[in-house]
Amino acid sequence: MKRLWLLFSQTATVLLAAYFVVATLKPQWLGHGPSMEGAIALFEAPAGKPGEVPPGSFRQAAQKASAAVVSINTSKAARKNPNANDPWFKFFYGDQGNEAQGGLGSGVIVSPSGYILTNNHVIEGADEIEVVLNDGRHAPAKVIGTDPDSDLAVLKIDLDKLPIMVLGNSDNLEVGDQVLAIGNPFGVGQTVTSGIVSAMGRNQLGINTFENFIQTDAAINPGNSGGALVDINGNLLGINTAIYSRSGGSMGIGFAIPVATAKMVLDGIVKDGQVTRGWIGVEPNDLSPELAETFDVKAKEGVIITGVLQNGPAAKAGIRPGDVIVGIADQPVTDVTQLLSRVAALKPGTASRFTLERKNQKLELDVTPGVRPKPRPMLQQ
Repeated sequence: MKRLWLLFSQTATVLLAAYFVVATLKPQWLGHGPSMEGAIALFEAPAGKPGEVPPGSFRQAAQKASAAVVSINTSKAARKNPNANDPWFKFFYGDQGNEAQGGLGSGVIVSPSGYILTNNHVIEGADEIEVVLNDGRHAPAKVIGTDPDSDLAVLKIDLDKLPIMVLGNSDNLEVGDQVLAIGNPFGVGQTVTSGIVSAMGRNQLGINTFENFIQTDAAINPGNSGGALVDINGNLLGINTAIYSRSGGSMGIGFAIPVATAKMVLDGIVKDGQVTRGWIGVEPNDLSPELAETFDVKAKEGVIITGVLQNGPAAKAGIRPGDVIVGIADQPVTDVTQLLSRVAALKPGTASRFTLERKNQKLELDVTPGVRPKPRPMLQQ
């Protein structure tokens, strides 16, 4: 009996060992699949319909606007130092390279005729300008005109079947409206970022002569200059032009020139070859307690006129030193920057109503602006 039990136990042990070896090394021999220990339960969302836009997506606006945003590559020939061949110059400064300097920026096609809006600082001083479309086409660009006072420029390319961007209405923008910024930051390729309008009418930034910026937190980085700020329908609201940054990258404060300003500049350059702005011939200053006391004025806000050009438009209309301008064409005026912008937007030769305060009197005068003179070049000393 003991012998049979010993034989049984040995056989069972051998069979059990063989089973574990086979189960470990060749489980398929036993008809077992891989071990399910440690398996993770996964839940997948149902597949959406092809082309279906998810709720809240800006896909359609981005697709509509992106085709009309271009990359702008500029090159500037190296300026050879006149002493470059002097042996002593070479000894102290080495060989001066003659490599051309390159630049990157963005632009927006706004007309089937090939007109492109961009920033003046993107193409300023460039000897060659190349435009690269989102569909991969390349074309040399011609500078139609520039307006350094607003930092805008108009280019033109000759290509067929150009995509264009529809102009929106920047005057209806409000803080909190959603916007997209489209451009070519750092040369990595076209990029779309989203954000909201953070503020309107930003000025006194020292960027341009005439400032009326849209401020946004949509990421704008170097290379985005000249690109598009668009609404959620893909319509153009502004031309991205500057950022506030301590690092060189986006810090959530970007500025765009309103499309209303860009359209005025575009029309002026294409039709007349230049931008014509209004001018009244005054020396304005922000109203301060000291100036108010000096001129004995009681006004609390507005722009005080400290000088009037003899026989200028303002003088002919009856404006005097000490007058405080508080409104132009039914629009309020609170500081010098706003006054300059309001006057510049007036049509030369067409009278406009100015509201002002003189001593304790409120007056309304019709002023016919002239053409703003071009800045005089500084004399070399």
